[in-house]
Parts: sequence; structure tokens; C-alpha cells
Amino acid sequence: MNLPNKLTMMRVVLVPVFMVFAALAKYGTADFNATFSLVAGIIFTVASITDFLDGYIARKNHLVTDFGKFMDPLADKCLTTAAFIYMVVDGVCSPIVLAVILFREFAVAGVRMIAAETGTVIAANMWGKVKTVLQMLTIIFYYFAAALAGPTDVGVVSLVTVVLCWLCGAATLLSGCIYLWQNRQLFMQAK
Repeated sequence: MNLPNKLTMMRVVLVPVFMVFAALAKYGTADFNATFSLVAGIIFTVASITDFLDGYIARKNHLVTDFGKFMDPLADKCLTTAAFIYMVVDGVCSPIVLAVILFREFAVAGVRMIAAETGTVIAANMWGKVKTVLQMLTIIFYYFAAALAGPTDVGVVSLVTVVLCWLCGAATLLSGCIYLWQNRQLFMQAK
């Protein structure tokens, strides 16, 4: 297993660790723990950096593999979806945004499965990367802002996060539509 693939797998391993701290943070409750929110933000940031590094190293050193093309987007989906689920629980993200994110990810996974039947591997496109970066920046903002906000800043953090989540929903919907349109010929070939 090459270095980019190891970084991708590290991101997968960090998902449950992030989830533990995100769950323990309990934002918006009397039991809110800023330290756990900060640790969740740090873990998410480290995992997000591995996303940039694995792709950069793979392209620079010609280490792009089918495994990486498959696992890198899957690792991103696991990480960001887990974070958005906790943000819905915390009341700063609409379930509609989460539904859009999940629908897009299932639709893309379906297209990739159809492509795999023909031996085709579809890498993430630019719009998917823009969507992922926006989602990651929103999540990083939320966990760090929640950890660093004072008692009077909670409303501002929540409001900004809600707006950012809706922007993520719009970007996710747009990238999903573009992805499905670009790969529409696979539906024509499917038996």
C-alpha cells in the first residue's frame, strides 16, 4: 500500500475517533464541553489535511491507484457525513441539508457501481472537490467556533453555521446534478 492510500486509510480510522469527541461535546446543551468540541475540530482538521495530502502526493509521484480513486471519496463521505449528522443533532444543520448530502452520495455511489460493472473507475470531478472543501471548511468552522465562542457568541456561531450548511446543501445538489449529467451515458448502457 503506497503512502497516499495509507493517508486515506488514516482518514477512515479517524472517523470514529472524531465521532466520539463530537458526541461528547454536546453543543447547545448545559453539558456542552468546549474542550471536546476543540478536540473534535482538531481531529477533523487533521483528517481533512490528509485528504489534500493523499491526492497531492498521488498525483505528484504518479501513485494514483484504483483503490485510491475508490477509497478517497468514500473516506471523505464517511468523515463529512458523520460530522453533518452531529451538526443536525446539535441543531445547527437542517435535516433537509443532510438529506441532500446523503442522496447525492448514494446517487454517486450508484453511478460508480454501474461503472465498475464495465471495469470503469470514475474519479471525483472538480465540482465534487469544491463541494467537499466547502463542507470541510464549514465543519471546521463549526467545531472551532463552538469551542472558542463565549456564552454570548453561541447565537452568532449557530447562525453562521446554519447559513454555511445551506450553502453546502446547494453546492452538494449542484455537484450531484453535474456528476449525474456527466455520467448519464452509463444509465443508457446499464442492462
